[in-house]
Amino acid sequence: PYQFYQFWLNAADEDAKKWIRIFTFLTGESIEALIAEHEMNPEKRILQKTIAKEVTVFIHGEAEFEAALKTTEKLFADSGGIESLSEADLHALEGIVQSEFSRSRLEQGIDVVGFLSETGILPSKGEARKLVQNGGVSINRQKVATVQFNVDARLLLHDQYILVQKGKRNFYLVTAK
Repeated sequence: PYQFYQFWLNAADEDAKKWIRIFTFLTGESIEALIAEHEMNPEKRILQKTIAKEVTVFIHGEAEFEAALKTTEKLFADSGGIESLSEADLHALEGIVQSEFSRSRLEQGIDVVGFLSETGILPSKGEARKLVQNGGVSINRQKVATVQFNVDARLLLHDQYILVQKGKRNFYLVTAK
């Protein structure tokens, strides 16, 4: 449900204008009002938020929509920092790919390229290197600026987790075992 919700939420403006007519049961009047409101403030993404809610509730139900919304808010919140995510929050994140990594390797430290490829977040060191160099990787909500970045046990949240973001929308929760 989280990934489904994100698909609709990240729709381009033109797609959202078409899709809200096709995939929702909103009246024509409501749709025209939403489009007008969206055009006045496109940065608020009113169309995308409306279609994401309507379609997610229809397909997955209200509870799953609420879970997807909470996950989105926690992952993309500007305030509170990563520390605001409790261990329960991390476990409750819906739609997040989970993997494990050796605690002893983290205690020794590993370069970010090796970490990304060994966890399976990226299929190869070459792809990992390119993504890091292009600014496409964040660890615990902090952008990784260099391929020399060292991933180690100091980064563990609640002494157990590392939250990795690949690109804008792909999140991974790595558990130290």
